[in-house]
Amino acid sequence: MATVKELLPDYANGELASVCSWPDDIKWYYRWYWTSPLHYVDTPSFKCNYKYGRDCYDSAGRRNNCVTGAIFNYTKQLFSAYQGYNPNLKYNLTEALIFLAHYMADVHQPLHVGFTGDLGGSILKVRWYRKKTNLHHVWDTLIIDTAVKTFYGSDLSTMVQAIQRNITDAWSSDIASWKSCKHHNRVCPNLYAAESVRLACNFAYKNATPGSILEDDYFLSRLPVVEKRLAQGGIRLAAVLNQLLNFEVKIGQSL
Repeated sequence: MATVKELLPDYANGELASVCSWPDDIKWYYRWYWTSPLHYVDTPSFKCNYKYGRDCYDSAGRRNNCVTGAIFNYTKQLFSAYQGYNPNLKYNLTEALIFLAHYMADVHQPLHVGFTGDLGGSILKVRWYRKKTNLHHVWDTLIIDTAVKTFYGSDLSTMVQAIQRNITDAWSSDIASWKSCKHHNRVCPNLYAAESVRLACNFAYKNATPGSILEDDYFLSRLPVVEKRLAQGGIRLAAVLNQLLNFEVKIGQSL
């Protein structure tokens, strides 16, 4: 998409994926520490449901400071700029684009909508085969890393191609429903979060108690969930960007 490439910094070489990790890289720096709560939304332990008004706040009690609130915010920024509804508002659209892309991925990772009691699995200690880790890291990284090494010859691009084939084959009949939002909303992060917490309960937390050793049974049964969530996040991000940016605009001072 030409508009996306126009928004990206030069060092991205026109590839949105190359800068999507930036929000993770900066969140520990003082200037950007305010973004830390925007990567997740914790839900009451064992409730297995999500409610925006109940759950979307940070540790200081500030409302709307969570991953779903961030998606609403950055979608609104891009929509306002590209539809001209608020010409007096000056947003950094490059940052808005990168934050939106990153947080759309985060909200599709089930433990980014995990339990308050264990901080989305971050303090739930387990073993991944022989490796000491926590459950959140298993879902963030280790399932994907193990799949790449086990099935894809240590080549991440091969895994991406396999997911793309599933999009066109195994999941093709589901894609329309993935992209749709109720009441013709541009984006529906509350739906994505509700899906994630259900998956957290049914797959991430299931059979993963403190001290558990998670091996082949866990890995092989959870990998399809991870791959499908990666696909859903990508399809939904593309659909949102198509709605937001498919317009003739002048970027000018907004950057």
